[in-house]
Amino acid sequence: MLLFSALAVLCLLPLLILAAEDYYKLLGLDRDADDRQIKKAYRNLSKKFHPDKNPNDESAQKKFVDIAEAYDVLIDPEMRKVYNQHGHEGVKQKQAGGGQGSGHNPFDLFNSFFGGGGRFQHGQRKGQNMEVRIQVPLRNFYTGADHEFKVEKQAICEKCEGSGSEDGQRDTCHKCNGQGMVIQKQMLAPGIFQQMQMQCDVCGGKGSTVKHKCKVCGGARVVRAEEKYELAVEKGMPNGVRATYENEADESPDFLAGDLVVHLLQEEPKLAGAEKDRTDGTFFRRKDHSLFWREVVSLREAWMGDWTRNLTHLDGHVVRLSRKRGQVVQPGTIEVVEGEGMPIWQHEDGPEYGNLHVEYVVVLPDQMESGQEKEFWTVWEKWRKKKGVDLRKDLGRPEHDEL
Repeated sequence: MLLFSALAVLCLLPLLILAAEDYYKLLGLDRDADDRQIKKAYRNLSKKFHPDKNPNDESAQKKFVDIAEAYDVLIDPEMRKVYNQHGHEGVKQKQAGGGQGSGHNPFDLFNSFFGGGGRFQHGQRKGQNMEVRIQVPLRNFYTGADHEFKVEKQAICEKCEGSGSEDGQRDTCHKCNGQGMVIQKQMLAPGIFQQMQMQCDVCGGKGSTVKHKCKVCGGARVVRAEEKYELAVEKGMPNGVRATYENEADESPDFLAGDLVVHLLQEEPKLAGAEKDRTDGTFFRRKDHSLFWREVVSLREAWMGDWTRNLTHLDGHVVRLSRKRGQVVQPGTIEVVEGEGMPIWQHEDGPEYGNLHVEYVVVLPDQMESGQEKEFWTVWEKWRKKKGVDLRKDLGRPEHDEL
């Protein structure tokens, strides 16, 4: 019986090892990823799954720990080689045999990247927010779309991990003893002195100094870097809506990054380059849930009717406009087409749309041909006399003497 149990455990062991998520997959990396890519993946994912950002979410907390474990292994060249050859079990044996334990505390690791004691603490010093404006075509507000944009900002140096030191070592400042501030005395009068607290001029208020400055950041601990972000434009989002990316503003080892605030704006309409992307709807005007379109008709069409127009909407579907024969269109007439406006954002009862308002503009000819003019005048006079129409009187204007 004992032998059977031992064999069962041995058979299950490979399955348990396989159940652990692959470190590369966990960080979203290829197996040939370099150190820079590994650090970047850890930075993004650790912020996303940090327990303080996901309270009462056990799966996010476990993910945060797993991400730290994956980074710890892959960033170490020796441990990464062991993992590539022998997987999770090889890493465990290496750690046990070398007395390394199971890696760094996840919060200590997070702290080395972002500062702040490894937590997004309330009352903790926080940097200023950044605001950017992103313009997208009206079509994206109608159909919804995923956008990618880049922001240049201050980032913690990945080479020295924010220490400013080539070897990772910082020495306590000899002048301020690590306080970052010094007390200076100033004599106001004989025997009368004033004490003032000032920033240490040796360490610049940091409390520590560096012998061998990092070659990438020059000891500044931060660099300018371009970061890529994804923005989901939802159907019917209002123009000017704000999207907030927490703790994605300028970074520093001394404070928690502020928020990146994105203002989503509608760009001015322009003709699409590709024929398949061209729609009449490109030149729609929007107000809240309503869309507005100006349709131009000729004098004959306005007077006689008997026409049909196909209006290509923002997503490519066709809205049909028409008038029957003898149906007159008055200049400035507004036709309301229900359900052809903008989607109503986050509508509780499912998809719902506003209305499309079509304004008809009648274009008069500059000059009529003589035969056409004579024929038109004859028909008009015959109709006017039959109906007893007098334009002067029917206008309702008061009589007055000509000057």
